[in-house]
Amino acid sequence: MLTRDEIVGGESTFSHPWNPKSEITGTHLSGQAGLKRAGVSLVRLATGKESFAYHLHHREEEWIYVLSGRGIAQVDGEEYEMNPGDFIAFPTPSVPHLMTNPNEEDLVYLMGGEHKQFEVADFPALDKRMVRRGSEVEVYKLSEGEPFDMPE
Repeated sequence: MLTRDEIVGGESTFSHPWNPKSEITGTHLSGQAGLKRAGVSLVRLATGKESFAYHLHHREEEWIYVLSGRGIAQVDGEEYEMNPGDFIAFPTPSVPHLMTNPNEEDLVYLMGGEHKQFEVADFPALDKRMVRRGSEVEVYKLSEGEPFDMPE
């Protein structure tokens, strides 16, 4: 059980190093509650900010549920307006996606997904592939098609 004060006290801000517009503030609820295999975060995007870098997942499914504010989900080259009560999911292998907030009020949403020991994420606009094995991360040039072993 997490109280509101614990959730607010656990808040931090993250910026993805590959996107200068990335700035997401929130609390990793599942981590605070001791979950190991599922990730759930309560996050906020301020005006003009973006969540991460445009990316897709090969192994970890992901979802977003909007609580307040309005935003834009960039998904596989298309834009979708997201409003309170809207839900979007990215089953694997997923398509590229990114949340943005072009509006004047904060965009607040729950996001979650799997947390596997092995993950591959592609960043097609940046020509990068990230391979994570536990805490070890390697980055490759996506266009070079570096092979990798994908365990079950």
